[in-house]
Amino acid sequence: MHTFPAPDGTLLAHHALGDGPPLICLPGGPMRASAYLGDLGGLSAHRRLVMLDLRGSGGSAVPEDRASYRCDRQVEDVEALRVRLGWERVDLLAHCAGANLAVAYAGRYPERVGRLALVTPSAIGVGIAVGGEDRLGVARLRAGEPWFGEAFAALEEIAAGRAQGGHWEAVAPFFHGRWDAEAQALHAADAVQKNPEAAAAFGAEGAFDPEGARAALARFGSPVLVLAGEVDLNSPPRAMAEYAGLFPDARLVVQDGASHHPWVDDPERFTATVSGFLG
Repeated sequence: MHTFPAPDGTLLAHHALGDGPPLICLPGGPMRASAYLGDLGGLSAHRRLVMLDLRGSGGSAVPEDRASYRCDRQVEDVEALRVRLGWERVDLLAHCAGANLAVAYAGRYPERVGRLALVTPSAIGVGIAVGGEDRLGVARLRAGEPWFGEAFAALEEIAAGRAQGGHWEAVAPFFHGRWDAEAQALHAADAVQKNPEAAAAFGAEGAFDPEGARAALARFGSPVLVLAGEVDLNSPPRAMAEYAGLFPDARLVVQDGASHHPWVDDPERFTATVSGFLG
């Protein structure tokens, strides 16, 4: 683990894995420690992965100003990491909610981004809505799974606005291509690795400017990969196709059989896709 100061003095941590050209990796959650990314299915064999623990998560310190957990206010943390490591341009990979931070960084510092890989990204920061029917439609593709009945009933309650705590736990299998021991361990670790206070503040009022983000991304000239999971109800392929369309030079890849964590569902396919894009 390595540490560096953010512009406001908060001590931030990052972890480096592998060799080769560097790749800054931003975790999702939101505000989950980067440890859950592992080595991204073996991507560390192709690139030096620099995993940033966002403020208040993992090895990074809790800031004095808790309002600084807001997504847009963390853009300067990413820039501070780039400066600290001495790179003129960086390749950037982000998962889920981390994509909101990545595109905010790309919009503010487009000249500093070489290639941008968005893995099953959250689309809230660019104003793409994912409705209940979108999620139910993708979920129905899993009808043959042994856990489907209970999970789908819970998802229907969530989509209808009647969510209770147990419903969210019941739908967990939908977020993994295989609901095996590895997936269950990844899911269980979320409660330990996520900072709930920071997660609540990440998307606070003012965090996102969809109209401004769309305008910035329309001018963003670097290559972009949007990687979707075929059965990911969090970031369904329809919404991901719309997301890719916001960029002048974006490629959409839908990984067969994958859900929200495609590097776990099929590591070889994921690594081949992302390393091929990064070059």
